[in-house]
Amino acid sequence: MRTDLHGPLSAYAARLHATAGDRHHVASPLGAWLLLAIAATTADPATAEGAAAELAQALGTDLPSAAEVARTLLDAPHPLVGSATALWHRPGQGDGGQAAWRAALPSTTAVGVLPDQAGLDAWAREHTLGLIETFPLRVGPDVVLALASALATRVSWATPFGVADARALGAGSPWAGRLRQALRSPSQGHRCAIVSTAQAGDVIVHAAPAQTTDGAGLVVLSVAAAPQVPPAEVLAVAYDLSAGAADGAQPAGSRSLFDLPLGETPLWTLTEERVRTRARDGREERHSAVLPCWSARSEHDLTAPALGFPAVAATLATAMTLPVERFEARQTAVARFDRYGFEAAAVTAMFGLTSLPPEGVARTAELRFGHPYAVVAVATDTRAGGTAGPWHGLPVFSAWVAEPEEVSVA
Repeated sequence: MRTDLHGPLSAYAARLHATAGDRHHVASPLGAWLLLAIAATTADPATAEGAAAELAQALGTDLPSAAEVARTLLDAPHPLVGSATALWHRPGQGDGGQAAWRAALPSTTAVGVLPDQAGLDAWAREHTLGLIETFPLRVGPDVVLALASALATRVSWATPFGVADARALGAGSPWAGRLRQALRSPSQGHRCAIVSTAQAGDVIVHAAPAQTTDGAGLVVLSVAAAPQVPPAEVLAVAYDLSAGAADGAQPAGSRSLFDLPLGETPLWTLTEERVRTRARDGREERHSAVLPCWSARSEHDLTAPALGFPAVAATLATAMTLPVERFEARQTAVARFDRYGFEAAAVTAMFGLTSLPPEGVARTAELRFGHPYAVVAVATDTRAGGTAGPWHGLPVFSAWVAEPEEVSVA
């Protein structure tokens, strides 16, 4: 079943990327959206009406639909995109009450006792192919619940890039003088187009497909607009064009090269030559692309109300009957794009926090059985209905310990 997520995820991505602005960064809007959707599985609008409405607004769809999408994606993992989610709580907190919210979670979502920091870091490494070594948040004694997702991929291109002199990026490129080499798309296997869009005018598009596994693949789409177009608009166009990228379709609005003037623009160089061609009208169109290698590591604060995590904290606190008073939410994301492939990972995390008890004085007594002492073994006997049986409270064995022995090493 194909999930109807593209519209809600595009809207969520616009809000998340807006928090980073125009700085170099990588993010996983899907990784954050999935945490909201997991919270949606636990939501009871009757007991958390305000939080449920805020959560639905952030998700861009109703809660049952979001919950079903989360279960569908996580319970049928993609062969090339590893995914993991977890909901942890403090021992003795959040593990009581009704079990309905547990049953509604995706079956692959781990539920259990909150790990220590070393355990959280190990979880991040395990589920990101080692690309992210530390959990985005630092656990403390005031954390009563944690919700986390991890997404990771490492793929090789079906057809690797060639190499070009970086000056091929164009005389107006700020990178042409800083780099020695760039990547050139191969003559076959990659897809390129010049596309007319309402939001950003003409944009250039390059699609690099990865090697497939069991019929599943990954296509990395690169989209550039004129330098003056704001990043938010270019990202929005990229999300729009990504809807057809998986099917290999020619993007809507693709322009014929014979409708464009010859010469240089900030986005392309168009030339013409006489060739032998089997094109029906004798006019053959060829595309190639020159791109730089790149890598990024980013940290994103996800506490802005528009990103939905205030509602997640309130929803889970209600479902799990936990004294959550405030929250933290953060995402760590990394990516690398080079001649032979692409790798990326993201860990998204939210902590529900409570106030620590007021500071006071504690005394600790260590009891020392260092001389002869008595021992009595008493039976417990609780029968059906909670009534005490005849053995309950009966001393069965007793002893006086006067000759201690060495601790066994076995």
